[in-house]
Amino acid sequence: MTKTAPLRIGISRCLLGENVRYDGGHKLDSVLIETLGRHAEWVPVCPEVEVGLGTPREPMQLVGDPQAPRLITINTGVDHTDAMNRFARQRVRELEALNLSGFVFKSASPSCGITGVSLGPGLFARAFMAHFSLMPVEEEDRLHDPQVLENFLKRVRAYRQSRT
Repeated sequence: MTKTAPLRIGISRCLLGENVRYDGGHKLDSVLIETLGRHAEWVPVCPEVEVGLGTPREPMQLVGDPQAPRLITINTGVDHTDAMNRFARQRVRELEALNLSGFVFKSASPSCGITGVSLGPGLFARAFMAHFSLMPVEEEDRLHDPQVLENFLKRVRAYRQSRT
């Protein structure tokens, strides 16, 4: 019997303990890494760093129209929307070639959050989910619930199976 290849799952880089957050820190999620990590080959993504923003950097938020929110820095009002949207469109095309089966996003992030973000999903998460509309996605905090984690793994495996 051959060993099954690990599931290739995209993940917000800060969740792996990389110091890429706006405050120069990380959000290492050891519960997630220890549970889901046994089944996953991680593909780390940090839209804010990859778009060229430094670490640390000024915090940002989504403002304006919920259908077309703007990504604006909180203190100085710098608008990063167009750069993030261009980056997101390009990055999702690159991720296509990596045969992902799922993605774990950082909750409450203006680039990666799915829920808990003012005006709906963050800009990268929004572009990702539009591009990969059938791919299972989840936020890290929800995956601490064993039932949600189990369901996510089932959906990721089923998605991979449907693509082979």
